[in-house]
Amino acid sequence: ASSPDEEWPEAEKAEKLARGAALKWASGVFYRPEKLEGLGHYRSRETQRNSSIQSRLKSTVQSYLEGVSAGLEQLRSAAQEVQSVCQDLGAARWALLDSADHFQGLQQMRALVEEHVQLASVVQVLPQIFSVHEVFSHTLQLLHGQRLLEAHAELMMVEQLRDDILSQLHLRGLSGAQTTVLSYFSGLQQLNETLAKQLWDIVGSSLRLVREDPVLFVTAVRIIEREEKIDDTLLLEATFLPPGRPKGWRQKFYHILQDTITGSRFHAAHVDAEGPGLARHLAALQKDIVSELHVVKDLMVQCVPAHYNILSVCTTTYHQALTSHLQEILREDLDKQGLFLLLEWALHVYHSPEMMGHPDLLPEVDVSALGPLMSPELVDQTEKRYVVKVKASVLEWMQRTLDVEFKEWFREEEPETDHQGFFQSALPVIVMQMLNENIQVASLINDSLQQKVYNMALEELEAFLGRLREALVQCGKEHQQDRAVPKYYVSYLLAMLNNNLALSNSVSSLHPDTAHREVPASLRAALDRMQKKACQLLLEELLLDLQPLCLQLPSRKWLSGSQLIGSMCEVIDKYAKDFSRVRKPIFTLLLAESELLVASQYLRALMQRKMVCKSEEERGQLCDRLLQDATQLRELFCGLGLDQSQQSLEAVFALRELICLKDPALLSLEVLGFITKYPDASDEHISTLLDLRGDVSKEVRHVVLEMMAQHPQVLPEGYRPIFSTILVPVPELPFCLRKGKCA
Repeated sequence: ASSPDEEWPEAEKAEKLARGAALKWASGVFYRPEKLEGLGHYRSRETQRNSSIQSRLKSTVQSYLEGVSAGLEQLRSAAQEVQSVCQDLGAARWALLDSADHFQGLQQMRALVEEHVQLASVVQVLPQIFSVHEVFSHTLQLLHGQRLLEAHAELMMVEQLRDDILSQLHLRGLSGAQTTVLSYFSGLQQLNETLAKQLWDIVGSSLRLVREDPVLFVTAVRIIEREEKIDDTLLLEATFLPPGRPKGWRQKFYHILQDTITGSRFHAAHVDAEGPGLARHLAALQKDIVSELHVVKDLMVQCVPAHYNILSVCTTTYHQALTSHLQEILREDLDKQGLFLLLEWALHVYHSPEMMGHPDLLPEVDVSALGPLMSPELVDQTEKRYVVKVKASVLEWMQRTLDVEFKEWFREEEPETDHQGFFQSALPVIVMQMLNENIQVASLINDSLQQKVYNMALEELEAFLGRLREALVQCGKEHQQDRAVPKYYVSYLLAMLNNNLALSNSVSSLHPDTAHREVPASLRAALDRMQKKACQLLLEELLLDLQPLCLQLPSRKWLSGSQLIGSMCEVIDKYAKDFSRVRKPIFTLLLAESELLVASQYLRALMQRKMVCKSEEERGQLCDRLLQDATQLRELFCGLGLDQSQQSLEAVFALRELICLKDPALLSLEVLGFITKYPDASDEHISTLLDLRGDVSKEVRHVVLEMMAQHPQVLPEGYRPIFSTILVPVPELPFCLRKGKCA
């Protein structure tokens, strides 16, 4: 046998721990000699504590032992009861086995009972089955008399009878007998079709009936709801679905109602594509839709269950039908008025208080959640089509205006004048009014269309200026052939300059929004080209009158003091008076260009190698004449309002200094100053001026030209060229070969 310590190792471990703890405690308490006096007291206290602990342990163990004894007694009693139950179950099993033959007889009796119950049920419904055809006839009479609720009640009764029979046959797998039953109840299909036809006729006339006879419409809705409940019940059972089920009459109700709304007015064969006809059509749609939605909101809603959401359904139907209808209309070749009407109607009228935003329809009718009537892509496409139509119209009107303007140039009277006496015509007013009206009309739709029309207007104005410029060129050609035609050629050119200035000042105000009034560079260039062409034609006219006078200089007669410059001043003064009929910026420009033309023609005449000074006396006469002419011309232009600093006649004074220089050896220095001031003067120009002096040797000429080569000039920014436009004739050779064939 094993020792107790081997059987209870935990007890040995606990004892060791207790001894260690006691030793630790004793060493802590009795570490000083004087503490040993209380040893007896500690011993008696610990003895009492041990006695108390042992007493509690004995009491606890005793109670545990008593509980174990009671449990063993209960287990013994339960085992005896289980043994008794097993004996009883065995006896019952043998009793059941002995009674099995008797149970088979009961099964046959159960089958007979079930058959009896079924036969009793059939006997009960036999009168109903035999009266089916009579019910068919009566139900048909009720339908013809529009007694729909009664007719539907009988129809439901017969359908229930047929469905019960078919269900029983289905459960027993007698599918062959179902054909016979369906044949017997075949009249049900005709009744259903007749009833459905009357229901759909009522639904198709619902908007009229809810005003005139709501009872008939309510009856139809009640029948539809009855059938819907039968459908729901059969679908939930999902064991047997009779033929013709589910009928889905509520969904059919929605389809018929939607077809009624869309069929009468949205499926028209053809819509007038012209503006007035389309306007009448859209106005009729607006009136009818608002009126019918009033009927739905005020009357029909009260005639149907709330879950029909009939007002929402009708609103959605109208919205979708209108969306499709507008797309169909847009497939037509609409004119600009028609396109504008559609855009205005879809973007403004449709949501306005006159239509879907009508106070009587709000807040129940809300189309904001249905999306736009026209998609952004369709709106953009329609806007572009509208702009194309407007562009064609603008082009036609502008061409007509140009044709009228061209004819007016050849009138036998001067152009009209404004209150300040400036020449003008109605052209800028007509053109700007036309463009402005189209832009203003487009602004009634939206900013996008306004910007498109604005861009188109600027493009068309630019193209019109090009055609107007071509017309001026054509008029100029005809005038060159016969200067008497047009009679008031200069006056109409001046009028065109005023018109061009008026267009330039007005074009920035075309756009209503000041932030979008930037004029494209191409349009400004077109206005500038138009102005330059008119100025060019005027200067050419001035040149034609000056050329006969310029051909007479330089000459000996001119040196001796003729009235040549006086005549030139008279011509210039005459044109300056004409130029005063244009507004100041153009007048100043024409005056400056005229002065440049006079100066360049004067210099060109001097460089034609017509005359060479033969003596110092002639050079003196030439210097005097140049001084008198330049002074007279300068004073003339100053008197006309052109500042001396803006005049090119200073070149004549500078040229005179070259002629008046007495010592030819100093010419290189004088020429350097001249070309520094007039960097467009070439070697040919200087050489011609040296020839005009008549006293320049080859060596001096070579020095001058060499100096020019060493000091090439660059035109400064803003320099107004004068010599670059003057061509110097090629000098004649000192000798040439005789004309004839080469030997």
